[in-house]
Amino acid sequence: MYLKTEGIVLRETEYGEADRLLTVLTRDYGRMTLRARGVKRGRSPLKSACQLLAYSEFTVFDYRARATINEAVAIEQFRQLREDIELLALGSYFAQVAELLAQEDCPNPRLLSLLLNSLYILCRRSRPQPLVKAAFELKAACLAGFEPDLSGCALCGAPSPERFNVFHGVLQCAGCASPQLDGLRLPVSAGTLAAMRHIVRGDEKKLFSFSLSDEALGELSGVTETFLTTQLEHGFYTLDFYKSLFLT
Repeated sequence: MYLKTEGIVLRETEYGEADRLLTVLTRDYGRMTLRARGVKRGRSPLKSACQLLAYSEFTVFDYRARATINEAVAIEQFRQLREDIELLALGSYFAQVAELLAQEDCPNPRLLSLLLNSLYILCRRSRPQPLVKAAFELKAACLAGFEPDLSGCALCGAPSPERFNVFHGVLQCAGCASPQLDGLRLPVSAGTLAAMRHIVRGDEKKLFSFSLSDEALGELSGVTETFLTTQLEHGFYTLDFYKSLFLT
C-alpha cells in the first residue's frame, strides 16, 4: 500500500551500511518512522529531501513490515540553518521538542505549523534568537496541554504579579505564598509578562510579533525554557549544545 504525505525530518538514525531511519512529523499521520533505503550513497535521489529539518513530500510503501520511502521531493530545505551552527542547533532543539510531543497516527497540524514557522523565522533572521526560542517553547507547552494561567495572581488576584511558578504554571505576587503552590518561582517583569500573554493568548499568525529589550528577552527565554522542561520532565541534549555555543 502506498501513501503520500508532507512532513519534516526530526531525526536521522543510521541503519545498515547505506540506509537511515527517519523520524518524520507528517501532516496527515503524525509522527512516523520511515526507512530511507540507500540514502547514504552519494547519488541517492532521496538525499536532499531526507536530511535533518528538510520539509518534503514523501511517497511511502510498506516493505517487510517497515514503512519505506519510495520517493521524496524537498519542499523546503532551510538552507540558511545549515550555514550557521547556532541556527542549526536551535532548529535541532525545536525538532527534538516536536518529536517528544508528536504521536503516531495522531495528526497535529498546529505543532507542525509551529515548528515550520519557527524555522522560517530563524532563516530570515528577522527576530532575535531568544525571542523565537521563547515563543516556540511557551506555545509548544500550550499545545502539549500545559497552558499556564496568566490572568493574575493565583492567590490574591492582582493583575500584574512579579513571579511565575514554573511547576504549577500560575502567577504569584512576590509576597503571596501557599503550601499548595510550592515550587520554583521565577521573577517576571511587566514586559516579560506581557510577552507571555501575547504568546499564549494572541493570534498564532502573529506569534513572533513583539519586541523586548535584550535583558527582558533573556528573562523571558529563561522562564519559558524552565517551564517547558519542568512540565515535560525532560531534558534536551540539543538545548545543552545550543547553550554551550555561548559559553566563553
